[in-house]
Amino acid sequence: MRTFDLILLAFLTFANLWLSWWISIRQKRFHGIFRFLSFECIILLVLFNYPVWFRDPLCWYQVISWILLTGSAIVAYFGFYQLYRYGKPGDQMEETTQLVTTGLYRYIRHPLYLSLILGGFGCMMKDPVWIPVALSVINLIALYMTAMVEENEMLKKFGTEYALYIKETKMFVPFVL
Repeated sequence: MRTFDLILLAFLTFANLWLSWWISIRQKRFHGIFRFLSFECIILLVLFNYPVWFRDPLCWYQVISWILLTGSAIVAYFGFYQLYRYGKPGDQMEETTQLVTTGLYRYIRHPLYLSLILGGFGCMMKDPVWIPVALSVINLIALYMTAMVEENEMLKKFGTEYALYIKETKMFVPFVL
């Protein structure tokens, strides 16, 4: 990595640490610890692969990459929109006051984490060699752990309503997982 890449990595890591970890821990919510690891993997995937981002744009792995990245952006857009519109957040986005069970949330409990999974694999497919593949697998595991911890937090917050919601929906992929 070049010096600029290392400085950018340090800056983004500090910002990620503050946003993902510090805010969550202050609120006694611990899913941010695993989410921090996910964001770090995505940052590293982008830094490793940005030199080849547009190289050979019509090869099969670049096409798959763009499909995954586009899907990630679409899922993120609708996930954030529906969370803000129906979740009635307080001062911060993570302080939803109402359980969202419509739109994407009707089928999956974690569309925003799905968007990060798709984004991670999309970044990996820009140059699918061993380091990006390993980072995308770590990203997937970190987001699964994030979702598991967050589900326990949501059970405490929303109780029976969330327990029923778990039974009616899948975690990441509608009708599958």
